[in-house]
Amino acid sequence: MHFHVPLFALTLFAQGFSGCPAGIRPPILNGPMHPRPLVALLDGRDCTVEMPILKDVATVAFCDAQSTQEIHEKVLNEAVAALLYHTITLSRDDLDKFKGLRVIVRIGSGFDNVDIKAAAELGIAVCNVPAASVEETADTTMCLILNLYRRVTWMHQALREGTRASSVEQIREVAGGAARVRGETLGIIGLGRIGQAVALRAKAFGFGVIFYDPYLPDGVERSLGLQRMATLQDLLIHSDCVSLHCSLNEHNHHLINDFTIKQMRQGAFLVNTARGGLVDEKALAQALKEGRIRGAALDVHEMEPFSFSQGPLKDAPNLICTPHTSWYSEQASIEAREEAAREVRRAITGRIPDSLKNCVNKEYLMAASQWPSMEATTVHSELNGAAAYRFPAGLIGVAAGGLPGAGAGVEGIVAGSLPLAHGIAPVSHPPHTPSPGQPSKAEADRDIPSDQ
Repeated sequence: MHFHVPLFALTLFAQGFSGCPAGIRPPILNGPMHPRPLVALLDGRDCTVEMPILKDVATVAFCDAQSTQEIHEKVLNEAVAALLYHTITLSRDDLDKFKGLRVIVRIGSGFDNVDIKAAAELGIAVCNVPAASVEETADTTMCLILNLYRRVTWMHQALREGTRASSVEQIREVAGGAARVRGETLGIIGLGRIGQAVALRAKAFGFGVIFYDPYLPDGVERSLGLQRMATLQDLLIHSDCVSLHCSLNEHNHHLINDFTIKQMRQGAFLVNTARGGLVDEKALAQALKEGRIRGAALDVHEMEPFSFSQGPLKDAPNLICTPHTSWYSEQASIEAREEAAREVRRAITGRIPDSLKNCVNKEYLMAASQWPSMEATTVHSELNGAAAYRFPAGLIGVAAGGLPGAGAGVEGIVAGSLPLAHGIAPVSHPPHTPSPGQPSKAEADRDIPSDQ
């Protein structure tokens, strides 16, 4: 199969994309005669939601991979944009495997599974969808809090086991530990979007709400009618229930540990719908066994997928665990995927990082190197009908006459036969340079909590 490559693209190849600083990847090229850029959904099983948004400007593939070892070489060499959930991790070594990658979009709000500083040093913008699942996660958090107080799960289990509660004594035995919500103090760690949504819901149930978030500007507590704690210790001492809503980073791993648990009120509750790494599960299990913590509810875990039969929590009492699903509703899932696709479209049709709506490593990108001035590439809406490919490990799925070099016996799922190629030349990565400074306070500990 022959490709017609415009003269301007050949010139860029010959010049090594002169004008772009060393280590900064070239602009995504797109035009009426130019092969379209490849966008890959790394850890998803279909791209039906993304296709309508991207089909006129890109070829979209899905890989259904759990690690970069499972991603086909074609994607590693040619993808200019990657979409991903939370089930795959992109470290510096993983990012080095991608030769033409310019933008990564996390379908969700948390982005701790991507090394955003290493990405910036390689000229890769990292984006998220911070508005995704705010209501779902806040609602789930309140469900878990109320479940701990009202012991609904344990009463359900007792009834299934045949326990009948017909007298006050029997009710006390079955529902022992059930408590009134009104007048209790809920302590929120991280008052970002979800933290604020939880605070508003908790107030409606009669909780007194306090929070700790050292990076919010003064006055936020007044606008929301909440009480702000000056230190984490102050929050832990004064809370009957602690709910985590902060992002996970190098500064707050195991924020809840044996030391901080001992600072909590005797018999307090703990809820985590943010990130599993915020809680030392071994310390939590011991505190539950000793009764220092009355009960805990976790939607996220240090090791996922979570299993009750393994790890330190396997025999911990008074524990509710759900499988990292607080973010989910069908509506939220579709909205997150659509917004992620729109962010990829902005990268392809505009300038990186200026055209991006939610670039979380822009500060690092600008510090890593001086960005050239790039004119926005022209988008031609007549380029439609992009194919959707699936790339299993070691296999490319194509239609007959689709990809060049595809051998016999290759099977595929394709809606067209456009060549899977684009005009991004392989980029030679510079030697690993030191990360560009420490993150700002806002970047390091800002709350963009629980996600998909």
